[in-house]
Amino acid sequence: MIAAIKYLTAPMLLNTGTSTLSLPINPIKLILFVGWLYLCLYCVYRVQFSEHVPIKFRTTACVFAIFLGPLLLFFFTVADIIRKASEGQHGIVDIIKQKLSNLRTKRVAKSNSKPVITLLDASGRRLDEIYKGGKGRHQNNHILDLTEQIIANALDDRSSDILIDPKDSLEYTIRYRVDGVLREAYQIKSDICKAVINSIKAISSMDIAERRRPQDGSFTAEREDSTHAFRVASAGVYNGEKLVIRVLNQDSGMFTLDKLGLSEKQRSVIEASIKKPQGMILMCGPTGSGKTTTLYAMMNEIDLKTRNVITIEDPIEYVLPQASQIEVNTKAGITFAKSLRSILRQDPDVICV
Repeated sequence: MIAAIKYLTAPMLLNTGTSTLSLPINPIKLILFVGWLYLCLYCVYRVQFSEHVPIKFRTTACVFAIFLGPLLLFFFTVADIIRKASEGQHGIVDIIKQKLSNLRTKRVAKSNSKPVITLLDASGRRLDEIYKGGKGRHQNNHILDLTEQIIANALDDRSSDILIDPKDSLEYTIRYRVDGVLREAYQIKSDICKAVINSIKAISSMDIAERRRPQDGSFTAEREDSTHAFRVASAGVYNGEKLVIRVLNQDSGMFTLDKLGLSEKQRSVIEASIKKPQGMILMCGPTGSGKTTTLYAMMNEIDLKTRNVITIEDPIEYVLPQASQIEVNTKAGITFAKSLRSILRQDPDVICV
């Protein structure tokens, strides 16, 4: 630090024609120093929320980040690229292009005053319209923007779930499930996060005043030329209320069996089972394992023109042409049991529950 101060205070001489003016601080060196300091602070931020650093070592890593600066940032970027290339099917070049594209998107988002994403309820109302008929965004601007940013970041990270739960009486933790692994994204003060939870419950047509009884809801989000669907579940827990948001895969209905990564033997067994005139296929697995995607892929193998296919879903994640899809709505009395009894009188060939 002493060497840096000496470096900054090195005199700079300016010739004014008649006299020589000596500046106490070199402006060019000062700009370089401020830039380096900014990069070091940004590295501390990246280390604090990096999945590569265990939580118990983050304080020590932040201290090193202050001195190492951009070198540590470069290390984390390379490590993240190598990890994604080893786990996924994309090449290193594609991952680098995606990161550059995300960086450009974030810069555009910061330069624009409009939100990068629009949240809509079941009737098509925007989040700011729900708050006092469109006059609430000015008063609750930071809460609404934070809510939209949490959803937008989850889509950027290709998350399958968003978990909002109380860490203690003072803080809430927001985590994203990416590739089956939960990672911490935010730590927000309790009062702010409760307001975020209320905004999500409002857009999901849930009762804001009810914080103990479990509730379910759903909402959609429009972003550029794409639309995304979300399913919300709440539960009262110790120190507050827990919220889980499932990001529904809108592309699952486009999958076929040959795109699921099944072996030739597995695919032949499934195809033979689908072609049978009668029987039952059970699809079991933990959350996020691909049950719904596999079911849609199996139904895409069925000739929907010659067979009467009826589904009972909660909710409908993808619209299948020429298939009869029923969405569960417990408030309206449409349950799995009642729908199944009704389906049996509709001459079904295939029932998907």
